[in-house]
Amino acid sequence: MSEHNYRRALGILVALCILLAVALGYVLFRDHKSAATETDDPVIARGPAKGPDATAQPMPTEDRVAEDSAPNLTPVQLSPQRLQAIGVKTAVVEMQVLKDELRVPGNVDVNEQQLSYVQTRFPGWIQKVFANATYQYVRKGQPLFTIYSPDLVSTEQEYLLAKQNQNAFAHDMHGAASKEGDWLLLAAADRLRQFDIPQREIAKLEQGGQLQHDIEIDSPVSGYITERNALPNQYVQAESKLYTIADLSSAWVYANVSQTDVGRLKPGNRAIVTVDAYPGRRFNGRIDQILPQVDPMTRTVRVRLVFNNPGVVLKPGMYVNVSIGVPLGRQLVVPASAVLQAGTRQIAFIDHGQGYLEPRVIEVGPRVDDRVPVLKGLRLGELVVSSANFLVDSEAQLQAAMESFAPPPPGAGAAAAMNAPAQQIGIDLSTQPDPPHKGANTVRIKLTGADGKPVTGAQVSAAFFMAAMPAMGMAAMRDVATLADKGNGNYEGPLQLQTGGTWQVTVSVQRAGQTMVTKQLSVSATGGM
Repeated sequence: MSEHNYRRALGILVALCILLAVALGYVLFRDHKSAATETDDPVIARGPAKGPDATAQPMPTEDRVAEDSAPNLTPVQLSPQRLQAIGVKTAVVEMQVLKDELRVPGNVDVNEQQLSYVQTRFPGWIQKVFANATYQYVRKGQPLFTIYSPDLVSTEQEYLLAKQNQNAFAHDMHGAASKEGDWLLLAAADRLRQFDIPQREIAKLEQGGQLQHDIEIDSPVSGYITERNALPNQYVQAESKLYTIADLSSAWVYANVSQTDVGRLKPGNRAIVTVDAYPGRRFNGRIDQILPQVDPMTRTVRVRLVFNNPGVVLKPGMYVNVSIGVPLGRQLVVPASAVLQAGTRQIAFIDHGQGYLEPRVIEVGPRVDDRVPVLKGLRLGELVVSSANFLVDSEAQLQAAMESFAPPPPGAGAAAAMNAPAQQIGIDLSTQPDPPHKGANTVRIKLTGADGKPVTGAQVSAAFFMAAMPAMGMAAMRDVATLADKGNGNYEGPLQLQTGGTWQVTVSVQRAGQTMVTKQLSVSATGGM
């Protein structure tokens, strides 16, 4: 080619390159301007408005945040050998009649409904006192004291006078005086009865015809004197309370029940009391009333129970142990060991057979012995895992973590076909120190090809993963070490482990953005939790 033609061709080529560059710049500028116009236009950027709150986003509630932050439940598939190794057992969801029992402390008190008070209906001076000690036992009708009252003597005189007038005018031929005498006698006798004078005193007055200056006052009931205010030569008014007498043949027991349990109780529930002073003896009673007040210091509610008290073995003020039966009716139940508490959720694993276990969120009631009632989430007859739930949960999380680190399927990219197959690359992992410990470590990996030559120029990472342990309050942990190529197939990088224990390690080898090989293994680290 001549020099002239060469220069001409070169000029044409340069001109074409300039035209192509200008055209490409115009296209890029137009696309950029269109994108900017669409972004600046509020209608295009946000879409058509549907009201003043069309662009407002709802704020997440606390429940939604907690639900989003909770880990997903992943079914797990375990082999029969693995089920046997970790000790998995199952139980059937059953329908049973449940009865709970509350054990609480209590104190014996006087039955206020069997208290009696001794008062006089007239003023006067106490003369003699027969019941002169607190907690003295008195029988019904037994004299307590004598009293002299001018008002009472005056009424007796009226009664005797009316009696004499009745006898004097009994034979009046017209009968007027006889009727008047009868009326006066009845009025005087009625005033004596209104004074609550014992009938025997009225009989003495009528038979003897003499004034009774000292009147005996009797006990209205049988019981123990718990309060005494009657003293010799004491002047008392009609409203004075002289004696308090308690019938202790029955007793009240106040049980201190936690406010969280009081909702399950109701009047009539059976209760049993035991006392350390009487080993082996049980007293049967029932709930009489649940008092409408909570103690602000102990957060307990006083529940009043009624007990028969023969022989007054339950003495007021005595400390007792109270056991209250709480019938819960027929409910679905599972063993308490079948429920895994994972944060704020309660989880049970459903056994579908062939080693397939499905985690399910359930709701349960208060524990009763070794069983819990199921409120929601399970059906009658289903099989649930009743042992090793924590290990099953760890297996489920481990399998989920392994799946997240799984290598892409063969042929995922063109570059994968050009790289060596996974089984033809050897991975040798070591740590410094060996074994690794909690804190700073160094990870070393040696890559060897199928021909025994070192594999260089790869991007190597080692991901250390430990599943969550809800029973111990530990979340899942993950630490990743990115390794640098040290030559001759050796890769090395730092690693910071958060805790000791068994870590699941996933080694990933990439080249040019494509995964060459992934290997999973376990490494035990020393150090505490």
